[in-house]
Amino acid sequence: MFDQRSTEIEIMDDLDIKGDVIDSTLKELNVINKWLGGNSIIVHALDILLKDSSKKNITLADLGCGGGDLLKLMSNRLRKKNIASRLIGVDANPHIIEYAKKNCSSHPEIEFQSINIFSEEFKAQKFDVVASTLFFHHFDDQTLTDFLKQLSNQASIGIIINDLHRHWFAYHSIKWITAIFSKSFMVKNDAKVSVQRGFLKEELENIIQKAGFTKYEIKWRWAFRYQVVIWV
Repeated sequence: MFDQRSTEIEIMDDLDIKGDVIDSTLKELNVINKWLGGNSIIVHALDILLKDSSKKNITLADLGCGGGDLLKLMSNRLRKKNIASRLIGVDANPHIIEYAKKNCSSHPEIEFQSINIFSEEFKAQKFDVVASTLFFHHFDDQTLTDFLKQLSNQASIGIIINDLHRHWFAYHSIKWITAIFSKSFMVKNDAKVSVQRGFLKEELENIIQKAGFTKYEIKWRWAFRYQVVIWV
């Protein structure tokens, strides 16, 4: 069950999903990220990536941005560093983007695009940093390798990946937690499927190396997350 990455589709992958289920799911995902380490991981990774950078104006894309809560956290961190920023939330589901726009209305430096990341329109865009949280596990290994090659031509500083460690304890824990506390049928289903689609460290290393990167770090973080920082 955990020897190989699952190919099971998550409900979230349906781009026609809309309405109250989107709102409730995104709110719950924000709570999960907050309490299970996702928020701190992405902000800490941004600190690492920008440690040796002298840039005072950053363009950052957050892929699979969801409700935009992590974009607000990264925006606040950049403000503290006195770094001007343009942050772009990217999600293929236009209904999620509509929610995110309302959720991030207090941060004028954040904008959103409902766009296919494999489209020529997206490939033509350039960023300093590309970040993603719980996004990469939605794709198979070869697609991820090809996509990282694509991002190597789009990002000038680096890439941040915050994603799941595939592990039996993580699977059964999140299954139990969401069964008791979640009110979203999407969260109850997708949370455990996400773990099955997650990674082992050696799988991430293989994908990154096949994409041609030589400078990167992969660190395990609580709760069963991998923090990946890639320098381009």
